Order: sequence, then C-alpha cells, then structure tokens
Amino acid sequence: MKSKSQSLLLRQIALHAILTPLAIIWLFPLWMMFVFSTMSDFGIFSPEIVLWPSTNFVENFKNLQADTDFIQAMFISIGVAAIYTFLSVLLTSMAGWALARYRFVGRSIVIGIILGTITLPFAVVVIPQFIMVAREFKLANTWIALIVPPLFNSLGVLFMRQAFSMMPGELFDAARVEGVKEWQIFLRIALPLARPTMAALAIILFLHSWNNYLWPLLINSKPGMMTAPVALGTLIGLTKVSWGGIMAGAMMLTAPILVVFVFLQRHFIAGIAAGAVK
Repeated sequence: MKSKSQSLLLRQIALHAILTPLAIIWLFPLWMMFVFSTMSDFGIFSPEIVLWPSTNFVENFKNLQADTDFIQAMFISIGVAAIYTFLSVLLTSMAGWALARYRFVGRSIVIGIILGTITLPFAVVVIPQFIMVAREFKLANTWIALIVPPLFNSLGVLFMRQAFSMMPGELFDAARVEGVKEWQIFLRIALPLARPTMAALAIILFLHSWNNYLWPLLINSKPGMMTAPVALGTLIGLTKVSWGGIMAGAMMLTAPILVVFVFLQRHFIAGIAAGAVK
C-alpha cells in the first residue's frame, strides 16, 4: 500500500514537472502582451529584452480612447456577445432537444444538412449574407445585424443533441405519465441536467462572438457601431501604427474572456468531459 502511494506521488511529481514548463510557455505571450501594453512605441521595438512592466499603460489607453472611443466599442462587444450567447444557447438547445428526443420524417436529412453546413467556410456565405442583410433588409449598422445572422450555430446544435441523447429517456417518459407538459419537461428537467454542457457551449459561443472580426467589419461602417476588435484594427494605418494602443486594447480584449472562463471553468470542464463519454 505504501509503495503504491509513493508511486502515485512520483507520477504526480513527474506530471507537474512536464506540465509546468508547458504552462509557462503558454502564458509567456500573454505576459509579454501585458508588458508591451505598459511600454511606449519606442520601448516596444527597443533591442533590449524587457520582461517587466513599465508605466506607460495609462498613456497608451488614453491614446487608444482618443483614436477609437474604445470604451464604447467594448460595451458594444460585451452587449452583442452576451445577447448572442444567450439566444444562441437557447435556440441550439431547442433544436438539439428536438433532434435527440423526437422522431419525425426527414430527421436524418436535417441532421445531415446541419453536419454539411459545418464544412462550409464563412467566406462562401458572407457575400450573400451581406447582400441580404444590408440591401434587402436594410439592417446595416444595427445591433440586429450583428446578432441575428450568426445566431444559429450548427456545432452548438450537435453539441446539445449529444448531451440530450445521453440522458435516460425513462426520466422524460415518467414525467409525461405524470402529466407534465413538453415545454416543462424541456425547461425544468432537460435543461438543468444539461447545465455543464450549456456552460461549455456558452463559453465557446461567447468567444466566437467576441473574436468575430470580418462580419462586424463588413456590416457596421459607422464609427459609433464598431465592435472592439474592429475598433482596434483601425489603429493600423498606412503611415502610422499605434503599437502601444494596440497592445493596451488587446489586453482589455483578453480580460473578459479570462473572467468568463474563470467563473465557468468547472462547468466547462464537466461539459467537455460529459461530451466525450457516452
């Protein structure tokens, strides 16, 4: 028994010895991004290697705010990402529930179409989507144009379908025998059981919306409707590039993602692990 515990301890030490350098390698670019956000443009391109923060972050942020109104862009990005994530998780959960628990004509065809849409690159549909939203519906430079077109996520539908398929059907049958309505079964039984999967999906969808650059760049041309990544991209000019402002903005763009993951990491890991076991 003692030898087994010692062997387990040695394995844990060896595992940490391997993973710690890998973690440092992964965190080093984030640290350097923070360091560069506190330096002037001249200091960033200095031949000396600097590993510790300087005192120029406030000045970099002031220049960033003066050039792009970055605070407003951040609020737009946060609002769009939060609304998009909530609505997309709700819609994909409903679609996944229908595909997992109901038998209807053409069900396999629908699943096949959803699988097929995953293989389509966004560049294939971006021009028709832009023409439809901007020209036909005249929704350019609106929140609706930012949120609604990418709302249905094929990967999210399959993600939730897998989660609902793993749940015991007898549980829902027993609820139906007791007279519980279908929408109550979905809201009060199925969704609470799928909470870890929904948290994992929410992180993925929030990250997708938060990092989305091409579609907001095309559909919103007014400065007051720019999302944070688009606003940050405007700092790259033909004759001048504000590297200090870009690093300060990149640091602010990274912070919300880290906060969301820290609060939901337990559910995220549980959701990913649940999706790997059937």
